[in-house]
Amino acid sequence: MTPIADHPRRFALSNELHARPFPSLTAPATATFLAIKRPDDAAARDRGEDFLHLTKLLDHFGAPHPEPGATHYQGALGRNQLKWEQHTEFVTYTIFSNKLSDRAFDPVEFEAFPDDWLAQAPGVRFTSALVRIVPRPSRDETVALLKDWFVPESLAVSTVLDDSAIIAGDFRIDPAGHLRFAVFPSEGTGRQRIGRVVQRLCEIETYKSMSMLGFTRSQEMAAEMARIEPRLTSLIGEISDVEAEDALNELLGISAQLEGLSAKASFRFGATKAYKAIVDQRIDVLREERCESRQTFAEFMMRRYEPAMRTVGSTDARLQSLADRAMRAGELLRTKVDVARSAQNQKLLESMDRRSDMALRLQETVEGLSVVAISYYAVSLAGYLFYPLTETVGISKGMLLAMLTLPVVGAVWYMVRKIRARMH
Repeated sequence: MTPIADHPRRFALSNELHARPFPSLTAPATATFLAIKRPDDAAARDRGEDFLHLTKLLDHFGAPHPEPGATHYQGALGRNQLKWEQHTEFVTYTIFSNKLSDRAFDPVEFEAFPDDWLAQAPGVRFTSALVRIVPRPSRDETVALLKDWFVPESLAVSTVLDDSAIIAGDFRIDPAGHLRFAVFPSEGTGRQRIGRVVQRLCEIETYKSMSMLGFTRSQEMAAEMARIEPRLTSLIGEISDVEAEDALNELLGISAQLEGLSAKASFRFGATKAYKAIVDQRIDVLREERCESRQTFAEFMMRRYEPAMRTVGSTDARLQSLADRAMRAGELLRTKVDVARSAQNQKLLESMDRRSDMALRLQETVEGLSVVAISYYAVSLAGYLFYPLTETVGISKGMLLAMLTLPVVGAVWYMVRKIRARMH
């Protein structure tokens, strides 16, 4: 019996769900994270350059290459482990080490990425972070470490995954250019769970930073929309007073500006919405609980991050509102133009009716004159024809012409009417 054929993409799609496993970590350990992005048009970049840059790093350590076209990689990098992922707008590198530097968050840890390799990056550093994974100390020791490592005003701390670990971070860039996160796993927390916590922290930072690009775009657009909105409002208020053609020209310019803003903002605002959803989801799955009376990561985002995202949403809604108003104004102006044209057409038709009436009257006048002229010549010709009979009948030529006039005029008039009837 012949087995049923598989869809060509069945195994590839199934394997994709398992292609990016979480790292497996034990405490103590260090994670060095780097995200690289092109400054402009990153979604349309040549992704082959990302892959080539990865292979240069692997060659530096003598590590094997992934298959061509791969979008993720995980393997040994010397004594450490490397996790590489390619995304729509950026690529991420995370190096995991089972060692801790003597000084917490020592910039030397970032030297796991060679300087000459960093200089050849097909883009710029979008974010980088050092994650220090330390076995969970006592409460007093934890408080002391947090006070020493982070800025208290913006510090977020929480216990996660049913008290499996404490996580902490202040989302500030340190003098070396990196963000700092700390993970304190509880005794007995599994390697996979520690790896998931570290991965979530890196993802929260990456997608938080990416979504903030929408906030930057909204700030850039605010000034342009502030110039456009009064012009559009004024134009709508004067629609009944201004000439329709002039108003349409001005509205066309406003609509072109709004369309340009929409084209620049549509991808970025859409991406911001998607990135924010990922940030929210990554925080939710950590199942945070308050620790040491500090704000949680969710509360930090609510106070510092959410207002920026609401600004993006407000800007997007404002832009859409302006576009809708411009569209409605255009419909009103088109209606005004149509009404004006209808009035002009009505006047033109009335003028044509008058001209037709005058032409008809002129035609009737011409026909009447034609009858007279033709009759005159016809009577004259008939007179010449019947003049010889005057002597026989004994009547004068004048009397003969008088007798012929009415029949000839009647005949001419009848002929003209017949000709006119045939023409119509």
